[in-house]
Amino acid sequence: MSDNISTPRGAVGDGTRAVRAGLPEAVKYEPTLPGPVFAAHFHLPGEPTGPYTYGRDSNPTWTHLERAIGELEAPGEPVETVTFASGMAAISAVLFSQLKAGDAVVLPDDGYQALPLLRERLEAYGVEVRTAPTGGDAQLSVLEGARLLWIETPSNPGLDVCDVRRLAEAARAAGALVAVDNTLATPLGQRPLQLGADFSVASDTKGMTGHGDILLGHVTCRDAGLAAGVRGWRKVVGAIPGPMEAWLAHRSLATLQLRAERQCANALALAEALGGRGEVSALRYPGLPTDPSYKIASQQMRRFGSVVSFVLPDRGHAERFLEALRLVDDATSFGGVRSSAERRGRWGGDAVPEGFIRFSAGAEDADDLVADVLRALDEAAEGAEG
Repeated sequence: MSDNISTPRGAVGDGTRAVRAGLPEAVKYEPTLPGPVFAAHFHLPGEPTGPYTYGRDSNPTWTHLERAIGELEAPGEPVETVTFASGMAAISAVLFSQLKAGDAVVLPDDGYQALPLLRERLEAYGVEVRTAPTGGDAQLSVLEGARLLWIETPSNPGLDVCDVRRLAEAARAAGALVAVDNTLATPLGQRPLQLGADFSVASDTKGMTGHGDILLGHVTCRDAGLAAGVRGWRKVVGAIPGPMEAWLAHRSLATLQLRAERQCANALALAEALGGRGEVSALRYPGLPTDPSYKIASQQMRRFGSVVSFVLPDRGHAERFLEALRLVDDATSFGGVRSSAERRGRWGGDAVPEGFIRFSAGAEDADDLVADVLRALDEAAEGAEG
């Protein structure tokens, strides 16, 4: 993999790295970022020894994106990244490529809503699934004898944080692999491989691409053998990204640092404003000094993410609040440039109160966003009185 940054990769800032990541060597009269390659097959005379043979195996557009993500995940280090059609495809690839009947896996019991669906499938294949909460490093209590430890920190939607270094060291001592779902933090907020993980996994549908118009996921590993297993699973199940999605994702990475800075600043401003509201309870944001996870988060995170969670008195109050918002979309994703929020209880899969709100701060002006939220809270409270 060529290094297109003129100074050592470890010496440049996140913005420079994001803008330059994965770009090929400059060629006269060629675009800086080549356009998407649409091909089911490639010219292949003789023995199939080249890098591109068939569209389900590899694609030049994936290659540029995978190199870019790798440079963000572990600057200056040799890693391999495999991209997928969605975050769930990436998650599934790690689990199903590494586990077999008789193995045990440890999952968080407060993680992403689709994990219970994966649990059902794993158990049907003869894999023992153990669960424990993210907070308090509780997964350590069920780690013995496991083949794989799956960590999600901060957890979605509750925003608990665990000590990745501590869990990774314990897993290594126990002979277990470690995968970290880094979707909420992105590599600009947290670098799991540098904290001891074997796999850094993310849904790039969220903050990595940041515009709410692409479904994508990735897995990054230091170990070429582990990466080969993940890549082999992608080939078998065909969970490949489209070239247009991959190209759009690479283009979007150039603004990742700009988006992350604004979104994290907005999330903190919002959390601080919500802390003064009497109707708001169970407020969580890892970057808030009063948050229970702040100490651990500040030791392993460089940025604290765009998501804030809190609880309003009941379902009706939460729905009035969401209806009153003017600058915030009522949508189920997060990490986008446009702020979004939702009442998570409407899905029925998370163990949260009916008034639980997951709020994703976008890139709007902080004053405008906070003012809109406070006004919506006032309107929701007035509705309760009426």
